[in-house]
Amino acid sequence: MVIGPFRLGMRTMKSALAVMICILLFKIFDRGGPMIAALSAVFSLRQDLTSSLAFGKSRVIGNSIGGMLALLYFFVLKYFSNDFMVELFFLPFLVIIVIVLSDGIGNNPGIISAIATLLMIALSVPQGESVYYAFERVLDTFIGTFVAISINFLIRSKPIEKQRQIDEDLLELEKKEKELEKLRKKINKRIDEKKETE
Repeated sequence: MVIGPFRLGMRTMKSALAVMICILLFKIFDRGGPMIAALSAVFSLRQDLTSSLAFGKSRVIGNSIGGMLALLYFFVLKYFSNDFMVELFFLPFLVIIVIVLSDGIGNNPGIISAIATLLMIALSVPQGESVYYAFERVLDTFIGTFVAISINFLIRSKPIEKQRQIDEDLLELEKKEKELEKLRKKINKRIDEKKETE
């Protein structure tokens, strides 16, 4: 449905449905707040099952890396009696570890989700909570990812919607190509300027 510049598409509806399912699951199973799962679902939801599975894989790897480092952060924080300096210095160090590790294993699409998982868990665990609480938040990210993949498996886009998504992807690609061309021109201009000054 399109009203002027505003469009209500299938992916929008799937995102809302994913959030609704996360909220419902957490209420039924009394898991507490569904924020982390709902965010994971929205992050993982893509236009179709194929791209959701591809992104879901990098998201699962990212969640695993971010979750493991969040647990490490939690242990270190406990060891130093919840000292603010651990949060101030050790958490940014873990962000560096996430980026370097993700890049090293070729999981660049999962870097943002890994950092998001690390920060959401590390900064949302209340003082005095156990390791079990932190582990439960890691599990929440997997629940959200599973919900997103399941929705794309069960609700397939119609051919018209698929064509619209392809057109949108092509427009986005065209924008990126223009940005890349501008960047190339800037670089070439700087190289030329440097050669003239030498």
